[in-house]
Amino acid sequence: MFDRRNKIPLVRRVLDFFWPSMGFKRSTRYLGYRLARLPGTSYSLAAGFAFGAAVSFTPFVGLHFILGGLFAWIFRANILASAIGTAVGNPWTFPFIWTATYHLGYWLLGWDAEGKSGFSAGTMDQFFHNLMENGWASVTEIFTNVIFPMIVGSVPFFIIVWILFYYPLNILIRNFHMKRAEALQASLFRREQEAKALSEAEDSRKEGVQ
Repeated sequence: MFDRRNKIPLVRRVLDFFWPSMGFKRSTRYLGYRLARLPGTSYSLAAGFAFGAAVSFTPFVGLHFILGGLFAWIFRANILASAIGTAVGNPWTFPFIWTATYHLGYWLLGWDAEGKSGFSAGTMDQFFHNLMENGWASVTEIFTNVIFPMIVGSVPFFIIVWILFYYPLNILIRNFHMKRAEALQASLFRREQEAKALSEAEDSRKEGVQ
């Protein structure tokens, strides 16, 4: 019933993921309207989106939908809103997110510039170099020197990002719901007035005939 009449080709959908055809500003606005129109309270929608955005700062790529939904379920937020919130993590933002969490993790752990096991904390390409050169035998070293610091660094970002998204969205969604309720009441009142006017006109016409 709600499917598109003309299906969007897979290639077009993939390209839209990297570069929205409607532009980033319009796509962001559309995302906001889509979020505000979901059923639920301003808390559940704002908190759900905030959890989705926050988990995007964790290095568990591929599990963001599940993690966002899990946090939303635990805190009684909107699970669908959390899925929408994971859009914060995308091919345009991931390089900045990974670099920030990586370096913050090293700083919080108090590791020196060379990190552990001689692994350079200043270059992310060492991760791919080790993987290509040593294969999966270096997975333990990669986790210790890359993934673990990113997990540590993602914790402060998780808290900060959740706060930054939740409070503004809670206010915006609440205002949106209030304006929509006021518009609905105004529409109902207008219809009642029109029905009343028609009824009075009909009564006047009947009296005139008599």
